[in-house]
Amino acid sequence: MTRSTGVETLISEAYKFLSDLDIDAAQASMQSALELDFEDDELLYAMKCARWWSDSYGKACAIGDPFESGEYIVGRWKSFKSFLAKLGPVRERPASAFKQFAFGAALVRYNRLASDGESADPELVLRLGRASKGHGDYEAAVRYLEGAAKSKRDDPAILAELADAYALIDEQRASKALFREAFFINPQRIDVDFLESSAFARLTEKVAEIGKEGIESAEWIPVLGELLGVFSVKRELKPVEAGKLKQSIYELETELAADGSRRAILVPRLINRYFWLIDHYMNRKEDKSKIDELLLKIKLLDPIVYKQYIA
Repeated sequence: MTRSTGVETLISEAYKFLSDLDIDAAQASMQSALELDFEDDELLYAMKCARWWSDSYGKACAIGDPFESGEYIVGRWKSFKSFLAKLGPVRERPASAFKQFAFGAALVRYNRLASDGESADPELVLRLGRASKGHGDYEAAVRYLEGAAKSKRDDPAILAELADAYALIDEQRASKALFREAFFINPQRIDVDFLESSAFARLTEKVAEIGKEGIESAEWIPVLGELLGVFSVKRELKPVEAGKLKQSIYELETELAADGSRRAILVPRLINRYFWLIDHYMNRKEDKSKIDELLLKIKLLDPIVYKQYIA
């Protein structure tokens, strides 16, 4: 059934109120729309979301500390994603409106800290960038996250968020390079729930398709990123970096041989390091036997990955 102009106007008005962080006015507009059409599927979906957020937002407003309040809202966003999954197929327009509302509300709180003189703290700048990205201001997100990356060059969480922001402004080459870098440093320190670019979303779907979940899934993201060409922009390693890479491989191999309790994490992490060392050897035109040795190690760890890698 075609939606009436009045209902559409009220629903759009509700989403505008959410963008302005006025959830009470948004609910009032939804209620007015419901009086005109109590069977509109999008409206009913949005009203369920509004009821969920009304309670969470009220609790956030009761938290006096701006940082804690912002962290609470961002944490609730992650819970909200689980709530949406229970509602069935995601309706993009209301889901997007509530994402903008949540991150906009968090951004207001983080900005209070920045205005109080804490804007140089890279952890706060990371949150300002993440909230700006979630609120839909990708250019501001890039500015914040570039600043945070300058302060903490080897922080995987910052690099991954910056990679995501670059993807959202269509800077694909920089995005791929930084995603690869971030997941090499430490996949476990990256919260993938905040990463939203389409290429990364497809990659996480592929990881889920092969049955990897929990902390294990983060380790497989760079492996599939290599196999599927998502992490295709690479850089040459400096001699000291190559030395550290070989040392980390030795340590991981030693741990895996001595104790298999962390095998689910160590195998994909080792494979990713083998990929990096193979690229290094190829760039330096090292003897083929060195590459063949690494390929054999990959084959012994995971024959399926090996076949895909050499295909």
